Amino acid sequence: MNDEPREHRLRRLAMRANRRGIKEMDIILGRYAGARLEHLDAPTLDLLDALLSENDQDLYQWVTGQSAPPGRFAPLVEDIAQVACAGK
Repeated sequence: MNDEPREHRLRRLAMRANRRGIKEMDIILGRYAGARLEHLDAPTLDLLDALLSENDQDLYQWVTGQSAPPGRFAPLVEDIAQVACAGK
């Protein structure tokens, strides 16, 4: 359980999504955060927080379908790919 106020958490996650190590992930995750972040429930925010700790090269391969993400991240990565890469 996270004691951080939701508003602070959303701002922190948005910053982490937009300020990655590689520009491609800034664009992909920043677009996703802008579209979905405010609507995510607490368990999904927890999962996104964990995903944002992963290596950018791995994240890029997962989102672009070059390799499969770990099972716990698969639904979130699929949603990120749909929103950020396909414009849905």
